[in-house]
Amino acid sequence: MDGILPLNKDRGMTSNDAVFKCRRLFRTRKVGHSGTLDPNVDGVLPICIGHATKVVSYLMESGKVYTGEVTLGFSTETEDLDGEIVEEYFLTKPFSDELIKEKMQQLCGDIIQIPPMYSAVKVNGRRLYDYARKGEKVERPKRKIHVGSFELVGSSAFDKEKGVQKLRFKVACGKGTYVRTLATDLGKKLGVPAVMSDLTRLESGSFKLDEAYTLAQLEELKQNGRLEEALRPVDHALKMPKRELTSAQWKIVKNGGFLLPENFSDLSATDGLQVALTYQNKCRCVYRYNEEKRRYQAEQMIDLT
Repeated sequence: MDGILPLNKDRGMTSNDAVFKCRRLFRTRKVGHSGTLDPNVDGVLPICIGHATKVVSYLMESGKVYTGEVTLGFSTETEDLDGEIVEEYFLTKPFSDELIKEKMQQLCGDIIQIPPMYSAVKVNGRRLYDYARKGEKVERPKRKIHVGSFELVGSSAFDKEKGVQKLRFKVACGKGTYVRTLATDLGKKLGVPAVMSDLTRLESGSFKLDEAYTLAQLEELKQNGRLEEALRPVDHALKMPKRELTSAQWKIVKNGGFLLPENFSDLSATDGLQVALTYQNKCRCVYRYNEEKRRYQAEQMIDLT
């Protein structure tokens, strides 16, 4: 079987756990996920099966949408509730929702973010979490990310006895964004420590949570011989023009040959333009236009069977 599974990952499960379980369900080792979800985060995790593993990199480039909660009043070493508390500040009065919205807006657009120490980002060939677990200091790389929107959902809630304030949010962001760091950065904007206290991924690219399958649902489909129903076509992940090849063009493509702009006269051939090529209703490859050579050439072969 080939295709993309929109999985509804449970909490307490790593993304690699999800891949392992899908290998067992689909009886193939050709399984890969399209962007890690931390164990304490649930939501949609696209899983690529079979030939679809060739499009994992395209899926990872796609945007994500999350909903979650920020707690103002303390922070942790991991920027979520899994870590030890490193700073506390007892709030005697709440911040207004208007001020919170204003500070959230300041974290939108193209911004610079420093990833958390407990993350898989590599520095000098080692993961940051490796440095963190060994108590070693290292300078973390600054990264440019894009936040499309960061919005308050409903009204915030102030706990006078505990001296904390909780707020629900929804965020749309691009590749490489750490939402827990957005939470702590919001606290910095407000002048208090903060932590991400809840997170669910609602969307990953074109895959939405309400169409995702739980592992229990997949087990039931498998028992009824309907497991393939859960898979979406490979080209569902490709946000680019799609064109069906003729038999003559397919022979060229199978051998890694190039195609000329007149083969796609309805497209404006611009340098770097990608096009997903299908044959007999199967996505076969991705071609990219080379302005210097004035031709479309293979970027990623997917299914040549």
